[in-house]
Amino acid sequence: MTAPPPRPGAYGQPSPQQSSWTTVVRTGCRKGIAVIVATIATYLGICVLALVLYAAIFPPITGVQLQRRVEALFNENPYRTTYCPRPLRALDADLPRAVVAAEDRRFFRHSGIDWTAVGDAIEEYRRGGDLRGASSISQQLVKNLFLTTHRSIIRKGLEVPLTYAAELVLSKRRILELYVNIIEWGPGIYGAEAAAQHHYEHSARRLTRNQAAALTACIPNPRERRPSTVGGYKYVILRRMHNLGPFPLSPLGALPFRTVPENNSAFSLEAHAAYGTIHVPSKAAASASYVNRAR
Repeated sequence: MTAPPPRPGAYGQPSPQQSSWTTVVRTGCRKGIAVIVATIATYLGICVLALVLYAAIFPPITGVQLQRRVEALFNENPYRTTYCPRPLRALDADLPRAVVAAEDRRFFRHSGIDWTAVGDAIEEYRRGGDLRGASSISQQLVKNLFLTTHRSIIRKGLEVPLTYAAELVLSKRRILELYVNIIEWGPGIYGAEAAAQHHYEHSARRLTRNQAAALTACIPNPRERRPSTVGGYKYVILRRMHNLGPFPLSPLGALPFRTVPENNSAFSLEAHAAYGTIHVPSKAAASASYVNRAR
């Protein structure tokens, strides 16, 4: 005698209602993922187009500036912004040198992300040290341009493709030029010119070597630090500037920056010509008696 067929929903068989709900959930998940991917791709595409524009012009506003404006809506104090972008030739030569020495000493050798610095930071953390940042100047640039200061995996995930896009679209010179002109240097203070006017009451072109180092020392925590309170870190930067050696920066901006090969610890005469290298003589060397307090 033939056994009757199992009823829908019996012996673990899904009922028509269960099957329809499963199909709806799967379809919804696929559509949701497709929307997320399309949104991220569109956002990245817009950012790349903006980078192409920023190769020639300074951004009218940045992601961090927008973030601060939104945050100001919830504060009682009025929000004022000072943003005065200037080309590198209008800044004292010691300022970009100090920024590279303090923030990203392998800036001219990596292709956007300094994986050596990332590895060193991870190793220090594994040995019980504090987890410190290892973001390159290129990473900090795209964070300031298109993202916010809030730390998250999502932000880091967006940083990676944007960083490599910036390195592809912009020269090293332009990356550095944009960076020193858009970063936060105090509440509502953006860029080197605004910072020099705010803290020293004169143009960034007239900065001394010590003033350039003191301003650079504020970058890790610009809303709290002041050039007069950075302490021994200024002297650490001065020493790094002195040890940095030749700086691949053409004063006239005629030659583009290109990444220096990682294994080149010194420039040949041909490299000096190719990279437009100038040697910025030190105005003062940090003596051994200076306080050496690591960042």
